[in-house]
Amino acid sequence: MELINHLDLFAPLDAAALALLLAGWIGISLLIDHAGPRNPSVSVLMMAYRREWMRQFVTRQPRIFDATIIDSLRQGTTFFASSCMIAIGGGLALVGNSERLVGLTNDLPLQVATAVVLEVKLLLVLVFLADAFLKFVWAHRLFGYCAVIMASVPNDPADPLALHRAGQAAEVNITAARNFNRGLRSIYFALGACGWLAGPVVLILTTSATAWVLWRSEFASQSRRVLLDVPNPEGN
Repeated sequence: MELINHLDLFAPLDAAALALLLAGWIGISLLIDHAGPRNPSVSVLMMAYRREWMRQFVTRQPRIFDATIIDSLRQGTTFFASSCMIAIGGGLALVGNSERLVGLTNDLPLQVATAVVLEVKLLLVLVFLADAFLKFVWAHRLFGYCAVIMASVPNDPADPLALHRAGQAAEVNITAARNFNRGLRSIYFALGACGWLAGPVVLILTTSATAWVLWRSEFASQSRRVLLDVPNPEGN
């Protein structure tokens, strides 16, 4: 109820900037995850490589290399989940200390009227961090499921279950990677949301910059050009 009473402290431009942030967050995710075959994103291209990985996994002996990759992927999700927890804890501590918040607004050129307004802006950052944390935790669990499915793949490549189980592992692996990538995007937008501390105009700029960085990495990066480099069967 107290928060509703303070809504008049926000200007219409704040609402527009916040709407742009949320639209950019949702829109760029839809664009990346559902890119068509004519203009695929890096994330979509990597799906085919993950499926090919599991097909090669069936005939690879020994399979220590594959287990090492899965362990590396799980360590990555653990690192980012732990980092999000630390950031969330620090943010909550800052939100709960109104005196420090007021002092911060006095010392820095932040366009906020009261500590309540600054708390709301920090809570927005924490929402993105919380979303990222949940995505990383789920991705970590899915990579664990993938490891178990991979362990159930028969050693004999001629076994009828071999390719089927490998295909299941590939799809779980793809789902885990999708959640991991979404968690990373939430971190990007959490950093962009920090621009709101300096005002709605800065938030618009940081949101635009964040969306551009994500778009470029997925659709105009050197890594994408490498992934699209398909070998010529004739060797020319």
